[in-house]
Amino acid sequence: MALVPTPSPIAGPVVAEVDMGSDSNTVRATVVQASTVFYDTPATLDKAEKFIADAAAYGSQLVVFPEAFIGGYPRGSSFGVMIGSRSDRGREDFQKYHASAIDVPGPEVDRLAALAGKYKVYLVMGVIERAGYTLYCTVLFFDYQGRYLGKHRKLMPTALERVIWGFGDGSTIPVYDTPIGKIGGLICWENRMPLLRTALYGKGIEIYCAPTADSRDVWQASMTHIALEGGCFVLSANQFCRRKDYPPPPDYLFGVDDDLAPDAVVCAGGSVIISPSGAILAGPNYKGEALISADLDLGEIVKAKFDFDVVGHYSRPEILSLSVKDHPLNPVTFSSDTNKAESSEKSR
Repeated sequence: MALVPTPSPIAGPVVAEVDMGSDSNTVRATVVQASTVFYDTPATLDKAEKFIADAAAYGSQLVVFPEAFIGGYPRGSSFGVMIGSRSDRGREDFQKYHASAIDVPGPEVDRLAALAGKYKVYLVMGVIERAGYTLYCTVLFFDYQGRYLGKHRKLMPTALERVIWGFGDGSTIPVYDTPIGKIGGLICWENRMPLLRTALYGKGIEIYCAPTADSRDVWQASMTHIALEGGCFVLSANQFCRRKDYPPPPDYLFGVDDDLAPDAVVCAGGSVIISPSGAILAGPNYKGEALISADLDLGEIVKAKFDFDVVGHYSRPEILSLSVKDHPLNPVTFSSDTNKAESSEKSR
């Protein structure tokens, strides 16, 4: 187990010499606990690079960032919404938030891919995705060669998040089979959805990433349960934020009367890495921005599955089974597109 302190500014690129194609059964992983530079996406990307560089210098092969790190988690904001009404100020707040989000694909995705390739790490990044005028809470996946692998959109935003974020569908529940293990993940409270977790277990997930915004003690119980239930490593990354990490009032308000002191902690982190046996390998950290790192012995997965394999010897598919609708759900389709696809198939 290892805990690496907050990165210091780097003078130049630092690259870990890690052979991603080796037969080693151990993976060094890092979860980043840090705050967004709110309303400043370029500065947030610069900050991400510093953390990625320090993790790579430590020898990490996998780096996981918190929920909504790029684009920001709008903690404390109501966006002027009450049942039956919305305010002009709330619409202006959403306009600024929309401007901080990123297109997928887009230039920010290209930069993140380049960072993964530059520092030779697998990268899991929480972002706010902009698709036209709708925003999604999304996790992006990149390999160590600098390739964008794909994304997961949060299926069920929590509470007031549903006012500002759209809903993902079954087409973005990926698990990527990589040389360092099968990597996937869910975001914050959708980790509490048993059927959604089971979909990942059915895809053989081994390194389960759980970017979150929940810093409560009870979150640790959920993460431990998932590690035991899935027989997988769980890497939960959360932001550590103080009031001063957000714009000052009146540009940004926590609630109606924002009287928080600049150093008041508004999200205490709690990032953690847990083994398939439920043992805490690193964290939880509630002290500040940090890199939380651990070596993952993938051989532990086999030992855990011997005890309990939720989609294997401990399943009863003749009684209980799950069917996942994993095709994209589009609100508008055009018959001409369908005809073109059919003509293309016939010409093959």
